[in-house]
Formats: sequence, structure tokens, C-alpha cells
Amino acid sequence: MFSGHISDVPGIQVGHAHNLKAQTGCTVILPDEAATAGVDVRGSATGTREIDLLYPTRYVEEIHAILLTGGSAFGLDAAGGVQQFLEENGIGFNTGVIKVPIVPAAVIFDLNIGDPHIRPDKEMGYNAAIAATRRDKRLGSVGAGIGATVGKFAGQEFLQRGGTGSCSIEPGNGVVIGVLAVVNALGNIINPQNNETIAGAFDPETRKYLDPIEFILSERKQYSKPFTNTTLVIVATNASLDRNQATKIAQMANDGLARSIKPSHTPFDGDIVFTISTNKIKKHEMDVFSIGSISAELTAWSIVDAVSH
Repeated sequence: MFSGHISDVPGIQVGHAHNLKAQTGCTVILPDEAATAGVDVRGSATGTREIDLLYPTRYVEEIHAILLTGGSAFGLDAAGGVQQFLEENGIGFNTGVIKVPIVPAAVIFDLNIGDPHIRPDKEMGYNAAIAATRRDKRLGSVGAGIGATVGKFAGQEFLQRGGTGSCSIEPGNGVVIGVLAVVNALGNIINPQNNETIAGAFDPETRKYLDPIEFILSERKQYSKPFTNTTLVIVATNASLDRNQATKIAQMANDGLARSIKPSHTPFDGDIVFTISTNKIKKHEMDVFSIGSISAELTAWSIVDAVSH
């Protein structure tokens, strides 16, 4: 339904780095200048760094990058590499002594796909930041999504590949809204237009997707190991937002997960949605209601896009 990429938002660059053999990687969203951000956490099994700074009552009101990474909690080390890149370029929150780059980060669990002893580290985070550009529009098995999988509620033998997806829209008056999603969900992926399952728990014997509700009600149910699932989303716009507005848009965008993942926001998923505003368009007619509503749709279709690639 939607096309485009999050890097269509003016002032937003995207960088990927991954280890193909180990099937893990990271993705950096890099604004040209310090940006406003908000976050909404619906997951119960999250791995994060510095997201507390994004809540409305916090003192620091700007961020300099957002990192999405594989490797579970180990992968948070990659944020240090993004910080190193930013520091080398004189970017950060001015403390009066030194500029400290603010890099909120969140992880997916992909240790069961490749080599669990190789995870995104400081070097990989640095390489992703160096690679950041507006031209790299690769999707699917790239960056943080290279080891992502979906449909794990029925066990590892039924899962399929997840990945990285993105789309964008320009609703008018120079405003651009883009979304990037890294999809590593416990549930199946659903086409929100017709409610058909397009990826997830696939039974090779029947050549059909397992229905999660039927599976839950059946006697054969045995859930996947918990804490191995997460969908991470970044909503980006050039429309000017304060932190309260960015947080509300993240909350609204999180509904996009429920439209395209069945079931979503489970106790075993670490779902998180970030919103980032480059504040390039100071005067615009797009209100929080409009941007949030559009962002929810873009989120749903970015999730579809991730598995379609």
C-alpha cells in the first residue's frame, strides 16, 4: 500500500552493518542535527539503553542517533561505537566539559539463529554510523534485521524469516513521515488489508500457516522459549514536535503492530516504538492526531514490507 523509505524524511540518514556468518547486525538512524524524540514501550521483554531520557519529565531534550541492534543485551555494546563516531564529529549534548552523544538503543534476540558468541559490538556500531546515508534503501535481511524471525509461538521448527522494512509518505505542506521496522515477532505477520497471513508459523506438512488462536486452544500447544522476540520501530518526521507530542505519536504508532502482528505485545515480545523529529518544518498543518494516525498505518505496512523482502 505504501512505498518509500524512512530516509525520504529530510535530515534522516540510515546506516547498516552486519555479520553475515553470525546472522546478526545493527541499524543506525542518524539525524543531521540534534533531534527531538519520544518512545512507547509495550513489550515485557525489552533490552534497552538510554531510553529513560526520552520520557517527558527528563532533562535532556535532544538525541543524536537511535540504534537498533541484534545480539540481545550483548548487542547494546554497539551503541558505544555510534557514540565514538558522533564524538569524533563534535556531536553531542554540551555538558560544559565535553559533548556527550545521546544514543538511545534497543535490541532484538537473534542468538538462536547464527553464532551466539558473535554479537554486534562497538566496532560494528561505528561501522554502521560511518555507513549512514540517504541512499542506502536496502530492506529485508540487512542490519539489525538480518537474524530476525517470525512465527515462533509454535516452536523453532515452524518459524520464518523476519527482517527490516520501511515506507514513507508526504501528506503535504512539505511534511514527510517515514517508518523503519525490525520485525522479530513471536506472532504471525498479517496483511492488514485482507487479514491474510503472509509470514509466520508455517507447517511444512499441511503447507499452511498455523493460526495462533487455534494453536493456543489446541492440545499440541508448546510455546517457543520466552524472551526471544521483539519488534522495534522508528517513526521519523521533519514536522516540528516537542517531546510530549513525539511520545504520543509513538503510542499511536504502536497500534500498527496490532494491525499486522498476530498476536502482538505478548509477554514474550519486547516491542518498542521510537519517534524522532528533525524539526525542519516549523509551521505546518499536520497535528499530532494526523501524524500519529498516519504513523500507525506506516508501521503496519513497514512490518509487512520487512517480511516481503
